[in-house]
Amino acid sequence: MRSSNPVFSRRGFSRDNGYAGFNAAPQAGAATAGANPYAQGTANPYATNPYAQQDTQYGAPQAPARSGAMTIDDVVTRTAMTLGAVVLTAALSWALLPVDEANLGKSYGIAIGAALVAFVFAMIQSFKRKASPAIILAYAAFEGVFLGVISSAVSTYIGPGTVMQAVMGTMCVFAGVLIAYKMRWIRVTRRFYGFVMAAAMGFMLLMVVNLLFSVFGGGDGLGFRSGGLGILFGVIGIILGACFLALDFKQVEDGVAFGAPREESWLAAFGLTMTLVWIYLEMLRLLSILNGDD
Repeated sequence: MRSSNPVFSRRGFSRDNGYAGFNAAPQAGAATAGANPYAQGTANPYATNPYAQQDTQYGAPQAPARSGAMTIDDVVTRTAMTLGAVVLTAALSWALLPVDEANLGKSYGIAIGAALVAFVFAMIQSFKRKASPAIILAYAAFEGVFLGVISSAVSTYIGPGTVMQAVMGTMCVFAGVLIAYKMRWIRVTRRFYGFVMAAAMGFMLLMVVNLLFSVFGGGDGLGFRSGGLGILFGVIGIILGACFLALDFKQVEDGVAFGAPREESWLAAFGLTMTLVWIYLEMLRLLSILNGDD
């Protein structure tokens, strides 16, 4: 199962040192070779793998823990480090790059530049075969600069409580999806993945069209970023972010179950951070529209 996250959608975790990646994971309930589409010929990486055993309850492959394999603790630690870098640089940029009338242009310019640099680092890591902690932390740092300036602007011109509401909302979405995933209220299947990908492509296409209309026509383009349509698309964006989280949780679960190398936990942290940034920005935009109408 591939995630909609650009880090995971390309290849999932690696198969280095004999560890099975999870893009080729067997389907739930395929207990026999005849029912398993991967158990044919030499294409089945699990046919001779004694560690790949079906979990009869959830259909997730299980592997005994081994030295050097990724664990949930590894993912939590790396994610905390990556998010910590985002929060630290966001706080510094908020304090050092004011968005008052005298410094507004300069602060926005730095924020846009930081966002572009973060995007470049994200693309470099996405196309690298191995996880690079330095690149991932650099991405987090520059992303934090962008978020700090944007958040400061919202706090100044919309309302001082809007940013905290967005942070709390993001945390609630994360906790809610995690609970729903662990309770198996959300089941990540190929159909679920296909639906999320189609919805995400349509959403992004509409946002690009709206951006083009706003650049060449002025104003808010087609109105997807304000008013009733803005609220609707803000909610859709948050729901898509929640779906991305479910896909990312599936990737992490399978990576741990298959015994992916420990360094791959950096990829998990990178993907989760990107998804949480998406949710926060959509939450911030939605709350800015709602609070701005008061």
